[in-house]
Amino acid sequence: MLTMTENAVEAIRDLMVGESLPEWAGLRIAAKRDEENALEFSLASTASSGDRVVEKAGVRVFLEPEAAAILENKILDAELDAKGRRTFRLIGQQTAPE
Repeated sequence: MLTMTENAVEAIRDLMVGESLPEWAGLRIAAKRDEENALEFSLASTASSGDRVVEKAGVRVFLEPEAAAILENKILDAELDAKGRRTFRLIGQQTAPE
């Protein structure tokens, strides 16, 4: 299942500041219908029927079923771009050494 870094949690919190959203709102990730393995991100008041919910430190991400399959064993991270804006990136899950 998708996991989030602390940077991603902070970025999602920042996105929600000033928005008229309930406290149980979150970031929804859905598969784009016309593009293979492409995802779209949006803020949502609540999870849609069938969404998987990932929560960390009070921040929620709602994963549409196709997006959940694409993001299995991925990590959602956020970083600052050249203009100082936060951008999301996905990285592969690393396995622990045996």
